[in-house]
Amino acid sequence: MPNLLRKPVGKHGPVHNITPQNAGWTFVGFALHSLKEGETVADVTGDREVILVMVEGKAQISGAGEDWGILGDRMNVFEKSPPHCLYLPDGSDWSATAMTDCKIAVCSAPGLSGHKARRIGPDGITLTERGKGTNTRYINNIAMENEDYCDSLLVTEVFTPAGHWSSYPSHRHDEDDYPRITQLEETYYHRLNPANGFGIQRVYTDDGDLDETMAVADGDVVLVPRGHHPCGAPYGFEMYYLNVMAGPLRKWRFVVAPEVEWIMERDA
Repeated sequence: MPNLLRKPVGKHGPVHNITPQNAGWTFVGFALHSLKEGETVADVTGDREVILVMVEGKAQISGAGEDWGILGDRMNVFEKSPPHCLYLPDGSDWSATAMTDCKIAVCSAPGLSGHKARRIGPDGITLTERGKGTNTRYINNIAMENEDYCDSLLVTEVFTPAGHWSSYPSHRHDEDDYPRITQLEETYYHRLNPANGFGIQRVYTDDGDLDETMAVADGDVVLVPRGHHPCGAPYGFEMYYLNVMAGPLRKWRFVVAPEVEWIMERDA
């Protein structure tokens, strides 16, 4: 069974560092830095493009030869306010100095030198509702297909109320057959409110070759190399996740699982 559930390495510093090499795939990278006020982290993008997402807290950020000032105003992710983000193309360096305790996500994928560095959000990002009934959740789109900020990356935040399902009806995007479906690797960085709770995520294929159900804790990351990938928030615990997707084509097209096609038809 592949190691799809990645636990944070401690509570401070580089608590996640998921690369194509250690994930066993080709495109998506995800890192998370948990910094104390006054601490600095710096890195280079190399041949990859990067979106820095201020998950929580504030940081003074420079990158691609520019000072971008202080980014971030959301002290707790469950405030649901739009995030402050920074896009950096391949061939850039960057540094961030924490002005408060903060969590900075580093979302990466292959770069093509097709876009310039730019701020993303909070202006232009609006929390939107998706789904019906206990499938209702709320989305902050950071860089999805209709936002032409990136070469490869697709990035979004999702807030799932307690007792609701998300990334549901179950769907997959694991074939390169556009426009029917696109091949996209994906990571889920999970947070829970209250933080001592748990959520559920299942990753499975139609033929059962891959079928893993995981209890996710606050701060865990789930890898989705292929297959369907629904998740649920138990009653009493609200769920947040930050998605990073990338593949051969920067399009999000999916196919729903056969057992839930009727739900898609009913709720369309």
